[in-house]
Amino acid sequence: MIAQFLTLKAEAPDCLLFFRMGDFYELFFEDAVAAAATLDIALTKRGEHDGVPIPMCGVPVHAADNYLARLIKGGHRVAIAEQVEDPAVARARPGKSIVARAITRVVTPGTLTEAGLLEPKRANWLAAIAPGPQTGLAWCDLSTGAFATRACTPDEATAELARLAPAELIAPEGWKDSPATPRPLPEFSAQKGEARLKSRFAVVTLDGFGAFTPSEIAAAGALLAYVEATAKGSIPLLSPPRPELPGSTMAIDAATRTSLELTRGPGGTRAGSLEACIDRTVTAAGARQLGADLAAPLTDAPQIAARLDLVAWFCENAVTRIRTREALAAMPDIARALGRLAVGRWTPRDLAQMRDGLALSLALKAALSAPSLTTPTLLTDTLARFGAHGSLVEALRRALVPEPPHDPGAGGSIAPGYDAALDALRETARDGRTAVLGLETRLREQTGVAALKIRHNGVLGYHIEVAARFADPLMAADSGLIHRQTLAGVVRFGSVDLAALASTIAQAGDHALAAEAAHLEELRSLILAEAAAIAETAQALARLDVASALADLAATENWSRPKVDATTAFHIESGRHPVVEAAVKAARNPFVANDCDLSADARLWLVTGPNMAGKSTFLRQNALIAVLAQAGSFVPARAAHIGVVDRLFSRVGAADDLAQGRSTFMVEMVETAAILSGATSCSLVILDEVGRGTSTYDGLAIAWAVLEAVHDDLQCRCLFATHYHELVQLKERLKSLATAHVTAREWKGDLVFLHEVKPGAADKSYGLAVARLAGVPAPVLTRARGVLARLEANRDKTGGLAAGLSDLPLFGAHPAEPATDPLRAKLAAIDPDAITPREALDLLADLKALMGEEQA
Repeated sequence: MIAQFLTLKAEAPDCLLFFRMGDFYELFFEDAVAAAATLDIALTKRGEHDGVPIPMCGVPVHAADNYLARLIKGGHRVAIAEQVEDPAVARARPGKSIVARAITRVVTPGTLTEAGLLEPKRANWLAAIAPGPQTGLAWCDLSTGAFATRACTPDEATAELARLAPAELIAPEGWKDSPATPRPLPEFSAQKGEARLKSRFAVVTLDGFGAFTPSEIAAAGALLAYVEATAKGSIPLLSPPRPELPGSTMAIDAATRTSLELTRGPGGTRAGSLEACIDRTVTAAGARQLGADLAAPLTDAPQIAARLDLVAWFCENAVTRIRTREALAAMPDIARALGRLAVGRWTPRDLAQMRDGLALSLALKAALSAPSLTTPTLLTDTLARFGAHGSLVEALRRALVPEPPHDPGAGGSIAPGYDAALDALRETARDGRTAVLGLETRLREQTGVAALKIRHNGVLGYHIEVAARFADPLMAADSGLIHRQTLAGVVRFGSVDLAALASTIAQAGDHALAAEAAHLEELRSLILAEAAAIAETAQALARLDVASALADLAATENWSRPKVDATTAFHIESGRHPVVEAAVKAARNPFVANDCDLSADARLWLVTGPNMAGKSTFLRQNALIAVLAQAGSFVPARAAHIGVVDRLFSRVGAADDLAQGRSTFMVEMVETAAILSGATSCSLVILDEVGRGTSTYDGLAIAWAVLEAVHDDLQCRCLFATHYHELVQLKERLKSLATAHVTAREWKGDLVFLHEVKPGAADKSYGLAVARLAGVPAPVLTRARGVLARLEANRDKTGGLAAGLSDLPLFGAHPAEPATDPLRAKLAAIDPDAITPREALDLLADLKALMGEEQA
């Protein structure tokens, strides 16, 4: 057995080997050590190899999916070795022999199809990259069959991979740009890729699928080769590859995606992201489609308008929207059920899901096709994608019981009356079991043992069981019983009659299971014959779910339809940040809405104001509104007019990348450089605190130069937030620059943030006030006030910033600020409505005395 294990292990040296032994998958040697550590299960030892005990651990087959999920998340790949012959055949061979085994599948993060191993609301992309001056990308989701390609530059490829966030990326051996599964370089040949694609999709040319570049074909061919290698002959369902045209979606680089938290929140999960905040879809497929829409907003104004028309239609037809969402909520995930059926990892419940999902889709199509409804173009096109699955649904209804069992080998999936021969076999099995009960009664009468039982187990089959104290008379040769087994408390027997009945029951049961298996396979074949049409139906259902969900969001949260066209307009009235608004609403606080108008005469805003006043929120909310609008959603604003944004850039927040040897300032400069080299006049750029990571003069100089470059060279729409108030001087020299500030007020010694964006520059940054709110100790704040006063007094003098600080007393010599202000404390304790005139005079005298003490 160990020799067989080692032979199979050599076929998949980079994988943990799940070695099937009966009802368990066993792991040995280093595989067992690694798996036991990841799964936190017992590591045992059994036998020896080269004189050393063999480490061993195992997991039950029925619970394998749970353990596989944990191993995959732990960064492992798993090869599954199944028994590929009947144990009886192995036993029939002469000499000692073991059951033949073979690797039937390699499980990797990108090749998962089982529901228990996948996130329902996330696509599970497997991607391939063919590097070069013109880089080719290909990606597929084996759980749904989606397959797409794109040709791009290396920088664009990085942004596309950030959009896809693939579960697994394959690349040629030696490619070191990012973590990837290495594959042999010949697999990335465009010539071999073309031949592989033609063979897979049974075509003589790929022209019918679109215009592909050689790099796209190379990546797609390598992807398909990897799928075939891991599937081990069980090829998943894949739609023909669909090339994505450059410029068809808004370009968003990785830094911007992270900054805006489009699909992943602060912790790297879906929670806290824009996607999670606005997701009101009622199906897993709809949630996946929503995530794809947000990750790749459209740039074609007519296509955007078509999506908005459909959302608007659902907004206007509230009853239809509610009924549509109710119908969709009952839909199973037929896209992933189809994927499991195609790859052979299915159960009878997947057939039932297909039956129920397609039946519901037919009813929904009929309801939305009512002639009294005026339908938008996208709804008409979406309904046209629904397949005519009536005959398939009827066949599945006739064949299947309402709730089939999960285990196909358990029987009971095929409905009574579907197959008369199967019904007869089942009846024979039932009659045989009735006959067993009759035989049990007769044997009790013949033997006089009232406690005699006929039982069944997997080793002996049917047998007669009596307590040991009644067994002696039954051992006699003339008892008619055959001794089978003696245990501590019971003795087991057989008989000729019982053996005949057992044979009849077993044969009927086996034949019934075989007949059911054949019928289930026929039903699977019927479904796969309509696989392409079913996939189209699933995509159409997802689109309806997204549109009705966005309409529900707009109707309940007071979102408005944006106007999106091919201009460079950007006019937002009373815009709001959707994620922040949801958070403050949960705390029962109002969100302060603000306008933003980056028109031709003011396409660049210089935004000033204190920290924590809301500058970053204001910048981000306008970027998110652009994303939502071009994704086809209504937006959190009173009104919005947005010219199509071809590229979105966000330089907000401070973070280092120590793994790449980049400081916080270096990361800031890299991202700024990407903006200056990549933005166009149709782009939207938000920049926050450029230059803050270096010296004051260096930072101011960089911010000044960047602001001028955005205005003069890029000429794009931009929000530029800063604490360098010197930049306000540029308003007189840059004709398209406007100044705005986020308001704050000092009231009774406290800083109050008003969160309102108004024209003009802020008078100061209130940094010390924010520091006090953060809990900076009073002596440090007192010292800072002294330094700030001296710096401001010497601002216009020569000698530099430090010139006015040469005679400033040292920190230790500076008097500490009192922990409490007696005068303020006395004033705060006065209740004007509760004192007499005499008490007021006494208080006034006390206050004058306190003032005198402070002055002294």
